[in-house]
Amino acid sequence: MASSASPAADLSALVRDISVSSSSGDVLRPECQRLARKVSLLSHLSDEINEFFSRSVGEGSSEPKENGLEQLKEALKAAKRFLKLGRVDSRNVDTESVPDKITVQFKYVMWQLEKALQHLPFDYFHISEEIQEQVELVRAQLKREMEKKEAPDTKLLSEIHETIKSHRNGDLPSQIPKIPAQHKQLEEIVLPVTEIHEIPNSDIERIICSLIEKLEKISTENCNEEREEGEKGNSENCRVEKGNGEKVKKENSVTIPEDFRCPISLELIRDPVIVSTGQTYERAFIQRWIDNGNRTCPKTQQKLQNLTLTPNYVLRSLITQWCEDHQISPPTRSLSSSSLDLSNDRLAVESLVKSLSSPSLSQSAAAEIRNLAKRSTDNRILLAEAGAIPALVGLLSSKDLKTQEHAVTALLNLSIYDHNKELIVLAGAITPIVGVLRSGSMEARENAAAAIFSLSLIDENKITVGSTPGAIESLVELLQTGSTRGHKDAATALFNLCIYQANKVRAVRAGILSPLIQMLQDLSSNGTIDEALTILSVLVSHQECKSAIAKANTIPFLIDLLRAGQPRNKENAAAILLALCKKDGENLACIGRLGALIPLTELTKSGTDRAKRKATSLLEHLSKENCDVT
Repeated sequence: MASSASPAADLSALVRDISVSSSSGDVLRPECQRLARKVSLLSHLSDEINEFFSRSVGEGSSEPKENGLEQLKEALKAAKRFLKLGRVDSRNVDTESVPDKITVQFKYVMWQLEKALQHLPFDYFHISEEIQEQVELVRAQLKREMEKKEAPDTKLLSEIHETIKSHRNGDLPSQIPKIPAQHKQLEEIVLPVTEIHEIPNSDIERIICSLIEKLEKISTENCNEEREEGEKGNSENCRVEKGNGEKVKKENSVTIPEDFRCPISLELIRDPVIVSTGQTYERAFIQRWIDNGNRTCPKTQQKLQNLTLTPNYVLRSLITQWCEDHQISPPTRSLSSSSLDLSNDRLAVESLVKSLSSPSLSQSAAAEIRNLAKRSTDNRILLAEAGAIPALVGLLSSKDLKTQEHAVTALLNLSIYDHNKELIVLAGAITPIVGVLRSGSMEARENAAAAIFSLSLIDENKITVGSTPGAIESLVELLQTGSTRGHKDAATALFNLCIYQANKVRAVRAGILSPLIQMLQDLSSNGTIDEALTILSVLVSHQECKSAIAKANTIPFLIDLLRAGQPRNKENAAAILLALCKKDGENLACIGRLGALIPLTELTKSGTDRAKRKATSLLEHLSKENCDVT
């Protein structure tokens, strides 16, 4: 019994260990924090695999199960090792090589984990549909992370991975030839990967030499194929490139000057800013470095005397000119075009943020930040840089309802800037925002719902919010009892959250159908009916929700809308009815008994294009049902 359950137990332990790393108190690099957050989303997957083993005690192991599970465990072990390396004291690290090394290791771990999830046999483990959807979301995020970095190429990472597997199987030659000088840069990519796998130094050169031999063989084969196909090209284009194993770039390719690259991301700088040590970085990357608690310059490791980020207009001008000279699209800033050189304003903002911690000043300070954050993107950035977000999150638990209202509204306004969405969630805001949504003043509840909608525009936050106790229940309560504005904010937030499959079931179990049916009957407000139909159209795609919608006696109200609703409402009502009746003879017979035939026929003639298609399909189903009966 123990042997059958141990693979899944190991998997759960790995996911748990990685997930808690970001909250362990250690200072982690930004890449490590992002990795830990993504792995934490796999906890439900490991739970379902555990359940599978619990049900299958004593059964034999099939080949797909072992391969898929072992591959995933290997990827998670690599991720765990990467997190340990991310905690190394920066004083003991060669700071000049850190950005390159972290980039290689981070991309390798992302690639390995994504491939492992891709090959996991979901059907074998009976993984539920919502968990599969969650895993696909994680895979999409991993792919985006890999695309952010320029090097190394994923094909090269695959070859390195296969070579390391050959090493573990004892398939590499015992002799250790000297690494050719032109491949020394390839060594700089392989070394960080071997560190992830804890390969002994004595074996690294054999791995590199074997890899070089493999890459050169692939390159030669490619050349031969091109010649066989009659393509013109010289042998230089098939030579293994020094550094990353890819083909040598064409002569007209452009190398970005080192001074124009951010020392953290190694990418062309879009928005250069200077820190107190005089080093220049990409604003987004150095801000994230600081937000994660670091108070040293990443490149020099000198202590930052202050956290002011001063725009480097000279470098920006040089980069723009260089882009024009090389016919490259100049990098666009993510900020507004107004000047950011607001040193006096920065001092005022920092003072204002400090006032948030003063019991006598916190309410007025929160109100002022609420107004500032509403005005411009620059203000939202300045306030976040000054540390306003964690201070405002702390005020969400204030016993003073007005302070609470100002704090949640300020966070809503700050979240308009996309980067702040991530900072707000990292500051632990979701649970206290749900607390405001549950028991704050009506205006605070309205703005809390709007804040949840804003934050959940990021896909992974849909999962975080949906799994937060009381979140969906409180939104359903606001939908049912809130003001007109609160009603609308709750409906918008619930619709967005229910795009994620598991949240659909949570919403139905929280009682969302009751207020939705009330909304369908509110003929005085076409907007209310439209909101209800939009949410129902999302819910009906889930089988459990589909059954609940039918049992809630929703069909008669939908048919009424076919007769007397606005064109858009008729269209949505027809679409929902079609979804309810597909592969469901009982629902199909019900709409036939309730007289849907006439309004559906009229809709095929006078409805919108989509309404005509849905109505025609429904009529075909009804006709087939009648033929089957006769």
